[in-house]
Amino acid sequence: MTERKIRVLVVDDSMVNRKKVSEVLRADPGIEVVGTATDPYVARDKILELEPDVMVLDTELPKMDGLTFLKILMKQHPIPVVAMTPQSKTGSRHALGALEAGAVDVVMKLASDIFTPEAGPELIAKIKAAANPDARPAVGAPISNLSVPSRPAAASPARLPSGLMKYHPRQVILLGASTGGTEALRDVLAQLPGDMPGICIVQHIPEDFSRPFAERLNGASALEVREARDGDLVRPGLALIAPGDLHMTIHQHGHEGFHVQVRPGEKHGHHRPSVDLLFQSAAAIMGLRAVAGLLTGMGRDGADGLLALRRAGARTFAQDEQSCVVFGMPRAAMENGAAEKMVALPNIATHIVRLAGLASVAKAD
Repeated sequence: MTERKIRVLVVDDSMVNRKKVSEVLRADPGIEVVGTATDPYVARDKILELEPDVMVLDTELPKMDGLTFLKILMKQHPIPVVAMTPQSKTGSRHALGALEAGAVDVVMKLASDIFTPEAGPELIAKIKAAANPDARPAVGAPISNLSVPSRPAAASPARLPSGLMKYHPRQVILLGASTGGTEALRDVLAQLPGDMPGICIVQHIPEDFSRPFAERLNGASALEVREARDGDLVRPGLALIAPGDLHMTIHQHGHEGFHVQVRPGEKHGHHRPSVDLLFQSAAAIMGLRAVAGLLTGMGRDGADGLLALRRAGARTFAQDEQSCVVFGMPRAAMENGAAEKMVALPNIATHIVRLAGLASVAKAD
């Protein structure tokens, strides 16, 4: 029996790009380009008519910009989206915005906004990943009107007060996330007080996006948040974000604490950085002093590492299904017994503070 092809809709206002992208995709036997669209309004009609499995979306479109369209789409009729942005500072901002809005992944075009066939294998791989059932959110109501005004921005969650807990100096908090995680992490870090134990985070994010992502988180948090550098000490009040396309692991630093190693290496379970590698490195040295959680994301990266941490005595949790953009990684942690508890996104910061307080009085490793 022939395997069903992945049905793809290509949305780009450039006739040249629509043709190049379509030619690249049609050359793969597992993909069918079911249609193209020049702007969000045409794309709306094509989505309802053709029911694509994945949409390839340019972020710079006429009549309505691609990011606005993506936000409305994810509220009204979500489907997996791979965004395309130019390789420029503006493109990097758009790429981060697309990930925050719910895109599964991003592919960069040239600075001249032209798609090149050299990017074809990357685009094909990301479309196939996006077509995974774990990447498809529940479908909402059909899109009837793309001109509806945006809802008022939700008020930022209140920050928890400092000084609630006394933390052990060797304590560490570990977080992993993928699809939807850029916004989920922002919500969590915005609530955490500035005196938290050191935090290490792996977010699946393309190269060159992790630094502006960390800067954005830093502006929203009482913590210092920055992209990790090789050899950085893990210390209270600091959250380290793994650089895109590099693995981050945690290691003993003398008798007093821990530091991170940031290294290239083979992809682990199709990911670099890998949540599993961070969690597994921590499980080997931390025991009872770790608090670890998996947030929204596609696939199962981090589930095995979280289980290793729980077996070593760490306190563990995962984001619940209702508040996830994609329930893949948390579901894997629930199914293998790695997560002690499933927690809704608005409650995760409070849960982390409580677990960190409990871990601070645990017996030494």
